[in-house]
Amino acid sequence: MPSRIYPVEGKPSDCDHDPMANSWPVRHFSQSNPKGPGQGDVPALLRRVADSIQELGPVVVQDLVMHEEITEDGPWVSLTIYFHPSEDPSDRGAGS
Repeated sequence: MPSRIYPVEGKPSDCDHDPMANSWPVRHFSQSNPKGPGQGDVPALLRRVADSIQELGPVVVQDLVMHEEITEDGPWVSLTIYFHPSEDPSDRGAGS
């Protein structure tokens, strides 16, 4: 499980009236494979992230963003996952 989860304030992009009237808190974490051999293995990273999301409990995933850093060992991928807690215990990373 990721060691740090950060809150982010979100809002609809098409909101032209009071922007705070339609805002919601969103949390996020970033995760990567260990540096070194296999650091660019996207399927392995997706499995790691899936395990981390399940460990969070009932959440709704809002967005996933993949990043790629070029290192002397080759590409090093990471994912940032944006989510919020769910009131519905059957949500296990379900999108909205």
